[in-house]
Amino acid sequence: MPRYSSRLRWDLAPNRLTRLLDERRSAGAAILDLTESNPTAAGFAYPSDQILAALADPRALRYRPAAAGIASARAAISQDYYSGRVHPGRILLTASTSEAYAFVFKLLADPGDEVLVPRPSYPLFDFLAALDAVRVVQYSLVYHGSFHGAWTIDFDALARTITPWTRAIVLVNPNNPTGSFLKQAELGPLIALCREHNLALISDEVFSDYALSSDQSLVRSLTDVTEIPTFCLSGLSKVAGLPQFKLGWIVASEQAFDRLELIADTYLSVSAPVQLAAPALLGFRTELQNQILRRVHANREFLVSQIGPQSPWRLLETEGGWNAILEAPRIQSEEEWVLSLLATDGVLVQPGFFFDFEREAFLVLSLLTPEEIFSEGVRRILARA
Repeated sequence: MPRYSSRLRWDLAPNRLTRLLDERRSAGAAILDLTESNPTAAGFAYPSDQILAALADPRALRYRPAAAGIASARAAISQDYYSGRVHPGRILLTASTSEAYAFVFKLLADPGDEVLVPRPSYPLFDFLAALDAVRVVQYSLVYHGSFHGAWTIDFDALARTITPWTRAIVLVNPNNPTGSFLKQAELGPLIALCREHNLALISDEVFSDYALSSDQSLVRSLTDVTEIPTFCLSGLSKVAGLPQFKLGWIVASEQAFDRLELIADTYLSVSAPVQLAAPALLGFRTELQNQILRRVHANREFLVSQIGPQSPWRLLETEGGWNAILEAPRIQSEEEWVLSLLATDGVLVQPGFFFDFEREAFLVLSLLTPEEIFSEGVRRILARA
């Protein structure tokens, strides 16, 4: 039997929720899926003919590798997405935001070095970092309700996590699943902390177009931060609702760009057809984003309308993104909540521990879910207590 690396914990056994879900589906049970995060499966109207036509560029028949990405695609991201605020010479294309993380980790960290990531947050960080032999250390986000901007960074706790092996702080802006943005009042202290400890800042901005208000206290992007090495990540998956097209990008500090380009040149992973189609695909994003935002607002408004002041359920405040977080009555664990909702009520939700919430009991619901499914699922959930 071959000896496998220790980068990942190779325990591939499904968890209890996955096993129950497989059983229910095998039995033909109807399931209201409130975890849907794939926009192409959520009933939105795409300009199919135009998208397919954009992929028919005959230039894609000839291989002309460009390590940082084809110039026309980088220019389109610069002009069409960033409205000219970011020079195309700072934009490097990747096959996904996940690959963008891998490139930046390779650039900044040696094996055994550390990156700081927020808690709660998307669980993919552990896998991405481990595959580059980098250690993840969590720092806390603190929930304040409707006061002080819902969620904020615990700077004292963040400072305590920094060691001689720390190389970067990861910021997910807005966070997934909390939907919290970095606040203007937090930006200065965050930059100062990075300067003091010679750290880079990695800002994941894939959901930045999905703010739920025009609040000016929210930092929408860190692309103009120049005081420290900063890497801003985004891509078509969320920007244009096209996860299948596998095009992401990094807006990088000028002093780091040549090194990052060398890493990209080693892989040359981004396909020519999607790069050539990028200007057209970015042009379709506004209508799709509007559809998504209408769905997100409608589902959240329905959820708010169903939770009265005397309800044992609590809806956490959010500022953007595609999720809603329900705090459940603590009459059973999160795991028992999600298992019983699926087994008894036919409703699929995600538990907070998937995202490393520091306490229980939280349920994470996707606001991308079609409205009729979402509303019926919510009614069943709230009827449980």
